[in-house]
Amino acid sequence: MEFFHAQETLTAMQWILRAIVSYIFLLIVVKAMGQRSISQLSLLDFAVAITIGNIIAHPLSDEGLGLKGSMITMVALAVLYSASVFAVLKSGSIRKFVLPRPLPLVERGQLVYPNLKKARITIDYLLSEARKAKIEDIQKLSLALWEPDGTISFFESPQYQGPTRQDFDMMPEPFDLPVVVVREGKIDRQALLSKGKDETRLLSVLKEEHYVQLQDVLLATVERSGMVKVFVGGRQPKGNRT
Repeated sequence: MEFFHAQETLTAMQWILRAIVSYIFLLIVVKAMGQRSISQLSLLDFAVAITIGNIIAHPLSDEGLGLKGSMITMVALAVLYSASVFAVLKSGSIRKFVLPRPLPLVERGQLVYPNLKKARITIDYLLSEARKAKIEDIQKLSLALWEPDGTISFFESPQYQGPTRQDFDMMPEPFDLPVVVVREGKIDRQALLSKGKDETRLLSVLKEEHYVQLQDVLLATVERSGMVKVFVGGRQPKGNRT
C-alpha cells in the first residue's frame, strides 16, 4: 500500500495502482452523488465537477502527494453537493441563484436581443440550434427559451405545427417499445421470455424467413404485434411474425 501515501518516487506499477484506485473511488463518489450530477451541468453541477476533477488529478501526477487527502476532500465535497441539492429543493432564493428562470430568446417570431446578450450567445448560434431542431425560420416560433443547463427549448406557433391523429379523430395505436431479443449473435432469453416467445421458433424465423444464421444477426427485435425485425450489417430485412 505504499502507493497510497506520499512517496519520493513511484514505480510504474504504483502509478497504475493509483490510477485504478482513483478511478474506482471517483465512480463510487459520482454514484453516491446521484444520476442528476451527470445528466446535466447546472451551475452547481459544473462547479462540483471541475473541483473534483482538479482534486483527483494532483495525486495522479505528483508522487509527493498521497491519495488519502484527496479522497477525504472528495467525500466532503460529495456531502456538500448533496446538502446543496437539498437546499435548492427547499429554498426558493437558493434555487433562483443556482437554477435561474429560463430566458426567452424568441417571442412570437421576434428576437429578444437583450436576452441574447444576457445568455452570451450569438444569433448564429441560435440559428444553428434551431436548424438542429428542424426549424428553418425563427419567425415560425412562438417561443424559444434559454434553459439553465445551457440548452434551448423551441416551441412552434400552432399554425406551423403538423396535424396529429387526434385532429382527424383517429384512434392512435398504443405505444409499444420493441424488445431486443438478439444482440450481436446472442439471444437475450429473459427478453424473449417476456414476449412469450420460444427460442426454437425464433431460430426458425431467422433461418427460414430472414435467411440468416444467429451468429450473423447484429440486432433482432420483437414488436407488440409479434413481428420480428432483423438487422444484419446495416441491412434491415422485412419483418415477420413469430
